[in-house]
Formats: sequence, C-alpha cells, structure tokens
Amino acid sequence: MIIDFSDLDFYAIIAAVGIILLKLLVIIVVYAIVKSIGTKIITRLFKRETEKQGISAGRGKTLEKLTTNIFTYALVFFLVIMVLENVFDVRTTAILAGAGIVGLAIGFGAQGIVSDVVTGFFLLLEKQVDVDDYVTTAGFSGIVEEVGLRTTKIRDFDGSLHYLPNREISSLTNHSRGNMRALVDIGISYEDNIDHAIEVIQGVCDAIAAEDPAIKDGPNVIGVQGLGDSDVVIRIIAKTENMMQWAVERKLRKGIKEALDANGIDIPYPHQVNVEKTAE
Repeated sequence: MIIDFSDLDFYAIIAAVGIILLKLLVIIVVYAIVKSIGTKIITRLFKRETEKQGISAGRGKTLEKLTTNIFTYALVFFLVIMVLENVFDVRTTAILAGAGIVGLAIGFGAQGIVSDVVTGFFLLLEKQVDVDDYVTTAGFSGIVEEVGLRTTKIRDFDGSLHYLPNREISSLTNHSRGNMRALVDIGISYEDNIDHAIEVIQGVCDAIAAEDPAIKDGPNVIGVQGLGDSDVVIRIIAKTENMMQWAVERKLRKGIKEALDANGIDIPYPHQVNVEKTAE
C-alpha cells in the first residue's frame, strides 16, 4: 500500500500541533502558578493560626502538609479535566457520570487503599502522632516527617526515609509526649567505698543539672542496681526535655568518668594477665 503524502496539508497539521502544544503549555503554567500561590497561602494561614490558636508546631506542620496534599490532588484532577476538554476536545461529563460505577469496581480491588485512608483519618483525628514526633511502629523507629491519609513518612536515625502505608500501623509508640527519662549505669570496683562513690557521682549530677536547662528533674543517684562479676553497678536517673535524653546521658557519663578518675575510684574493665614460666 502506497500512501500519497501530496494530499496532506502539512501546514495545517503543524498549526494544529502547535495550538495543542500552546494550550498544554498555558494550562501547565497556570497550574504551576496556582499551585505555588496556593501552597504559600496555606503555609501562611497555618503559621498564623498556629500562633493564634496556640497549636503545637508539630501539629501545625501535620495539618499543613495534609492540606497541601489535598490541594495538590484537587489541582491535578482539574488539570486532567482541563487538558481533556480544552486540548483534546473530550467531553468529561460522561466520564464523570461513569466515575461512580468505575469507582465502585475499583473499590473492591483497592481495599488496602481504603484501609490506609481510614487509618490515616483516625491517626489525625485522635492526634496519635504529629510531624517531628519520635515514634516506633511496624518495626521502624524514627522521626515523623509527614502524616498523610494514605502513607506516613518516618525518617530513620541513619537517614533512611520509610514510606509506611497507614494500614500497617496496627500499634504505635509515641516517644515524644511529655518528658523523657535519661538512665545511666556506672560500675565501680568491689574494693571502692560505695557511699563515697555515690557522693562523688551525685556531686557531678548536681553540677550538670545546674547548667543544663534540658534537665527537668534530677539527675539522682538511685543506688546500687546490681552486683556484677567484677563491678558494683550504680544507677542514675533524670527526666529531660523530649529528645534530649541521649545528650544528657552522654554528658553524665563523661562527667562521672572524669570525677571517678579524679577521686581514685576504679571503673572495672577486663584485664588479661600473662604468666611466664621459666625453666629451672
């Protein structure tokens, strides 16, 4: 079969393609402008309302990101409608009319997504988790970066970002509600005086508490926690601001080690003794 290209009006085809591309460009530019302006308005509104209503920063970020996502989804939907109607002259009324039937059919095969949305809704409604909270769920621990209706993003401490479907959040531990506990166990040798060691350690605790505003209660020496094979374990406990417990524990260990060394109190560690036999 031989195609006769002489009957084709290339100028008309080029003009038609150019008009389509121009329409697409205009729609995409308008979409980008509206999205940018809308996102900025949402950010400003939530910033103002967070300060005005006394909402926590984490809660404000959570609701702001959720609203931004919903706004983006709505814009994408209108973008598709505009492209179909204005660029390809497709009547979307019939498509929208049949969306209910199609949606019902898809719903039977997308029960997981429905479960994600329902779980995400209750996560937000019951304020179980907010952005910047430290949580443990579904085998992951980290800082919440985003709570959506379908997925929750958790940033692990090694930098990995976990995208967790909400339906997998069957149980959740939120470590960011209220003060946290800092716990330090220090071992001293059996030969050292326990009361003197406790006095030295408590002096370090009092000094650190006076200079660190993150400490809300303590630190206090609880007493002898255990008797090991080669050491007497002394426990120190403090209450700190959220997410500051590890920094306080590190500071306590450093200060206690230096104080024990200065007072001649040994911290036991494994020793190896070599015995050499000489020939008689």
